[in-house]
Amino acid sequence: MGLIRYVKEEMQVVMERDAAIKTPWEVFLYPSFKAILRHRIAHWLYLHKRYFLARWYSQRTARKTGIEIHPGATIGKGLFIDHGNGVIIGETTIIGDNVTLYQGVTLGGTGKEKGKRHPTIGNNVMISAGAKVLGSFTVGENSKIGAGSVVLTEVPPNSTVVGVPGRVVKRDNVRIPREDMDQVHLPDPVKNDIDTLKQETERLAAAMESWQEQVAALQEWQDTCEKS
Repeated sequence: MGLIRYVKEEMQVVMERDAAIKTPWEVFLYPSFKAILRHRIAHWLYLHKRYFLARWYSQRTARKTGIEIHPGATIGKGLFIDHGNGVIIGETTIIGDNVTLYQGVTLGGTGKEKGKRHPTIGNNVMISAGAKVLGSFTVGENSKIGAGSVVLTEVPPNSTVVGVPGRVVKRDNVRIPREDMDQVHLPDPVKNDIDTLKQETERLAAAMESWQEQVAALQEWQDTCEKS
């Protein structure tokens, strides 16, 4: 793919996914746009075993953009990093096509283990602000990770994850439409559990009240019998 064609495609990705863009020239001001283009160069150096140059170039990019992408990370087409400040992508991370990351996202490891130690992100995945995906596992395609979630285990395709630690909420294995990919309309399993407990408590309270009324009625009947 030619450089000019690649740049045009990346510009189109930013313009499609950020409603704040008014003119194509604004794309060149985006830290995420710069970070992704510069990562392609750093990754090329990394693949050709120019490890020091690759790291030097990627660290310059991190200082300039606030987005730290290890030169060893493999990134597919159409990655969009919205705002991007504080985003960290580890060395053995693999990112598929048409993935969206928001500010503060970490795709990291869980320790000093060797080999594949960072996550694999499937196609069409959205990871919301502040989410942490830690470890060597796969986040299935068409999935959403809620803001602030900490994901430590495998995520099936077509799923939504929220909470700390992250909990998977199935979507009946129906593909999530691109227009439905936002950070707001996410299920809240903790709230659902609390609502269930509240309903159960109300049911038990009603049952206790009924039982107390029956005991009082029985006691009244016994008193009446004793007096007669």
